Amino acid sequence: MAGEKRWDEKYLDKIVEKMIDTVQHSKDEIFRIGEQSRQEQDCLLRELEEVKWLTVRVIEEVDQLEVKARQARRRLSEVSQHFSSHSEQDIREAYEVAHELHMKLAMVREQEKQLRLRRDELERRLASLIQIIERSDHLVGQITVVLNYLNSDFRQVSEIIEGAKQKQEFGLKIIEAQEEERRRLSREIHDGPAQLLAHVLLRSDLVEKVMKDRGTEAAIAEIRDFRKMVRSALSEVRRIIYDLRPMALDDLGLVPTLKKYLQTTEEYNKGVHISFVHMGEETRLPSRMEVAVFRLVQESVQNALKHAEASQIDVKMEVTCRELLVSVKDNGKGFDPSVKKENAFGLIGMRERVELLGGTLTIRSTIGGGTIVFIRVPIDRSVLETANKEERKS
Repeated sequence: MAGEKRWDEKYLDKIVEKMIDTVQHSKDEIFRIGEQSRQEQDCLLRELEEVKWLTVRVIEEVDQLEVKARQARRRLSEVSQHFSSHSEQDIREAYEVAHELHMKLAMVREQEKQLRLRRDELERRLASLIQIIERSDHLVGQITVVLNYLNSDFRQVSEIIEGAKQKQEFGLKIIEAQEEERRRLSREIHDGPAQLLAHVLLRSDLVEKVMKDRGTEAAIAEIRDFRKMVRSALSEVRRIIYDLRPMALDDLGLVPTLKKYLQTTEEYNKGVHISFVHMGEETRLPSRMEVAVFRLVQESVQNALKHAEASQIDVKMEVTCRELLVSVKDNGKGFDPSVKKENAFGLIGMRERVELLGGTLTIRSTIGGGTIVFIRVPIDRSVLETANKEERKS
């Protein structure tokens, strides 16, 4: 029976492998469709910009021709009324000029009509492409969640059978959170720097045309706008990079980064006071530990703000020769730790992160009495000395 059970599990593993391959292939196809749509969108955007520019030029030409045509008709009317005082040559020339301007005006108006039709068609195609891109991004995100779930939790079916239900739910929640963060980051890059850079590219193509048609001063004005767009794109990129990982954490260390983060958080949350006290020597910790502790404090402070609705948050940190101690205390509405809440994945994630460092996480809270989060992480002095030596060298 045991051998038969093992065979069944291996057979299921093969089925899952085939499912993963099929889903991955589908994801790649959808991704290619999205990329092709983006490339077509870029081409259509360039063409639309060109068509709009040409339309403006044609409208200006129509206005000029209408003025000339009216003048030519008045001239022809004057010649016709005073037929006896003008030569046949004058009459013929007036008629030919009026006729030529009329024909040219009709041609330019037709050109304007065709340009407007082309512009409307391009805008409709762009709207359709945007829907396809958004739909493909959404599908790729959903398929990625499924793939990650299959790879991490269904790769070995026997491990799923043995795994705890809470672990599975937590793993899926982490994957969904990661994908949601990736989608958010993708939207920020697409709507911010990517759009700005695409517009910069389009405007750069027009600089040469503007110089030829309108002169150097107009081209210089275009270049100034061009420069503003580049600065704006750079600012957006820097903001996104900081949200992903504060660079000060690598450059300055945990204590200065926490101070800056807590100060910024206090400024954004009016009516909330956040204090930070650091005891012991201000020494560099291993990068892995600094990132983990920063995220733990960040999660604790955000929980106090969002869920506890605290107005006072006190953060204390102490580095001893053997361990790192952190406490985050708030005066919020608190909760009953003995009552197990559904979807409490934030706390589960914090415990997981502390356990990976070999530490402990203790939470004390009473309803109406606030909450205190204690974090205790052991420090390997040899690793700490190595980290500080590398810091001094850099």
